[in-house]
Amino acid sequence: MSSLEDLPLRPDLVGQKPYGAPQLAVPVQLNVNENTFGIPESVALDIVKELAAEVMSLNRYPDREFVELRSLFAKYLGFNLSSENLWAANGSNEVLTQVFQAFGGPQTLALSFGPTYSMYPNIARLTLTPYRELPREAEFELSPGYVANAISEAKPGLVILCNPNNPTGTPISLEVIRAAYDSFEGILVVDEAYAEFNDGESAISLLPGRPRLLVSRTMSKAFAFAGARVGYLAADGAVVDALRLVRLPYHLSALTQAAARAALGHADRMLENVERIKVQRDRIIERTRDLGLQPYRSSANFVLVAGFNDPEAVFDGLLSAGVIVRNVGIPGTLRITAGTEAETTKLLRELEPLLG
Repeated sequence: MSSLEDLPLRPDLVGQKPYGAPQLAVPVQLNVNENTFGIPESVALDIVKELAAEVMSLNRYPDREFVELRSLFAKYLGFNLSSENLWAANGSNEVLTQVFQAFGGPQTLALSFGPTYSMYPNIARLTLTPYRELPREAEFELSPGYVANAISEAKPGLVILCNPNNPTGTPISLEVIRAAYDSFEGILVVDEAYAEFNDGESAISLLPGRPRLLVSRTMSKAFAFAGARVGYLAADGAVVDALRLVRLPYHLSALTQAAARAALGHADRMLENVERIKVQRDRIIERTRDLGLQPYRSSANFVLVAGFNDPEAVFDGLLSAGVIVRNVGIPGTLRITAGTEAETTKLLRELEPLLG
């Protein structure tokens, strides 16, 4: 058997490692920001019914334009959107990859503010797009003036802002997004993967009159649909036309479309646990602060907690106790997903003795 080094690999991929968090079978999994409440049984049965009906016609290619699904996304989001303003793919990572394919490339600098979602540089690398990450301000915040000045000086063709930001949980204001948009002539992407947990207004409200603004969403988090891989995007109709140029034929399977349609038909039921997750998120913030740690403010379904003298030792101690969290590489920190009440109780109970 040959090794990877024996293959004529693309030069820029030499030495790279595949992206991914540990997938370990432990009782309490709070490391990848999943919705640990899962899908309600009544909704699951409806999804199975839709999938069963679709199976009978799997000999045919799926609807290439998935118009019905796009219409349901438009209805869910509101803001007077129509199917022409919506796009979807296999997870928001594929949506963002298509955006970089359409608007990035070797001649276009992509810019973000870090620490932020670690897939952005990976997507840039895969699409041969130069990528630059500027530091965020104190407490991982962003202000309109700072963002506008940074973009004006860097002169990127594509800017991506994560709101709320992963891995810090930090929200950004609409004023920051307006300032970013007005500071350059390129494409501005606002990644709202955790939007349903954020009490602030969505950047979708800024779409009218801003044809270079794109707002990415996912069903993975609030909809507890991570395994289904459904991401989507709201933008001007011309942007949707641009993404058609780079998508693979029939990229969204009939089964994926059916599952997403069924879930959106029960959106209110699917989102019932969002408020419960926010309660557990705030509980983590309050208790870790009481324990002498420094949790950052979060508008997502997770909390970045600082103040660990030895985060690796705490990570290992929690893992030994059946709880997995995420070490995202920010010194002295661990990122903790907000789970169910029982999972949060277990986490906090096991965390306290590890702090000495």
